[in-house]
Amino acid sequence: MGLLVDGVWQDQWYDTKKSNGKFVRQDSAFRNTISSDAGAKFTPESGRYHLFVSLACPWAHRTLIFRALKDLEAHISVSVVSPDMLENGWVFGGYDGATEDHLFGSKYMHEIYTKAQSDITTRVTVPVLWDKKTNQIVNNESAEIIRIFNTAFNDLTGNHDDYYPNALKSGIDEINDYVYHRINNGVYKAGFATTQVAYEEALFALFEGLDFLEETLSAKRFLLGNQITEADWRLFTTLVRFDPVYVGHFKCNLRRIADYPAISGYLKELFQVTGVKATTNFDHIKRHYYFSHTMINPTQVVPAGPVMDLDSPHGRDNL
Repeated sequence: MGLLVDGVWQDQWYDTKKSNGKFVRQDSAFRNTISSDAGAKFTPESGRYHLFVSLACPWAHRTLIFRALKDLEAHISVSVVSPDMLENGWVFGGYDGATEDHLFGSKYMHEIYTKAQSDITTRVTVPVLWDKKTNQIVNNESAEIIRIFNTAFNDLTGNHDDYYPNALKSGIDEINDYVYHRINNGVYKAGFATTQVAYEEALFALFEGLDFLEETLSAKRFLLGNQITEADWRLFTTLVRFDPVYVGHFKCNLRRIADYPAISGYLKELFQVTGVKATTNFDHIKRHYYFSHTMINPTQVVPAGPVMDLDSPHGRDNL
C-alpha cells in the first residue's frame, strides 16, 4: 500500500512508529456526491460514471453490493484491479478475474488519481467513483458511495429500495460507528499493529464487539430489526472475510465467525441475497491479503482453507 506525494508514487507502508504501534487509517481525499438538485456538478446519468474496485477489498465490496442491489450494473461500468498489491500498489489485469483499466488503459491505480489531480498527495485506495464527463474523481469514500447508489439513481432505474430509511437513520448511524471502530477497522488495527499492546487493545475490542453482535442477532434478524439496512451490508463485507483471512493472517483468532451461531446464520442469509454471491470472490480475497502483505506473511503462501458453505440453510426465518 503505497502513496502519492505531490503526484509522485512512493512505495511506503503505514508508519506506526508515530502512533505507538497503532494502525491509523487516512481519511479519503474525494468527497463529492451525485444529485439531481439544481446546479449540481455531478448529476445522475446512465453510462456517465465508472467504478474502480478490488474484489479483495471489503470497502470496495460494499459498493459492488449496492451496485447490484440497486440495479445499477447496466448504468455504472467497472474496472477490477489485481489482488496482488506489491511495490506499485493496485495494478490492473494480470490475474484471473481482474480487468484492464477500461477507461484509460492505465497500468497502475495511482495513475487514476494523478489524472484527477496531477500533484495530489494521498494514499491510493479503492473504491473510486469516476465521472467520465468531467474526467474527475467524484468520491473515494465507500461509506458515501453506497449512499449515493442508494438514492441518486432511483428515478433512472425505478429501484426505490432504501437501505438508509429516514425512520432508521439514527440507529444505523449509531451501529455503523460501533461496527466501524471495533470490527470493520478493528481487524486492521489488530492485523497491522506493530506492538503487543496495540494488537491486544484492538483484538479484545474486536471480540467484545462480536460478542455484542452475537447477542443482538440472537434476538433480531438484522441489526436494526426485520429490515436489511446499510448497516448490515457494511458489516457483511468484514464478516465474509473473517474466517478465510482475519483469523489467521491478522491474528484475530480468539474465535471464528463459525463459532458464533447467530452471526454465522446472519452471514449466510446476507450472502444468499440475490446478486450478493456474484460480488464475492474468495480467491481474490485470500490471494490479496496473504500474497500482498509480505511484512506479515513473507513466504506469500496462500492457505487452501477454510471450507465454507455459505449456501446452506441459514435458519433465520423465525426471527
